[in-house]
Amino acid sequence: MNSLVKKLAFFSLLGFTAVAVSSGCRVKGDTIAIINVKDIASQPVSGAQVVLYGKSTINQPANVVLYDTTETNSSGEAVFNFNDVYQLGQAGVAILNIKATYGTAVGEGIIKVEEEKTNEETVFVQ
Repeated sequence: MNSLVKKLAFFSLLGFTAVAVSSGCRVKGDTIAIINVKDIASQPVSGAQVVLYGKSTINQPANVVLYDTTETNSSGEAVFNFNDVYQLGQAGVAILNIKATYGTAVGEGIIKVEEEKTNEETVFVQ
């Protein structure tokens, strides 16, 4: 009888621990930034170079922590993944400058990257 009580107590504790651990863990959602690059006729620009970068806001500029670059796809979209930057519990991710270039055409903008969302911004090159 004593053995049965010990086994029941052990499995009850094991079950409680499994429920507590599984309900306490939350899966992190994707944090994505999509930059749509368009020309002055509002047509998507394929093959444009897009740079996302942070800028120091203090009087003595510090090194920029976030800097990423990619090219637009055939739909004129440059996709940036910030899953490695964002950590659960963090309030916000970043506000970044955008610079898009295509040949001699240049466009600039700003994007606010919010956690666990697909953030989009459009930049016109001219």
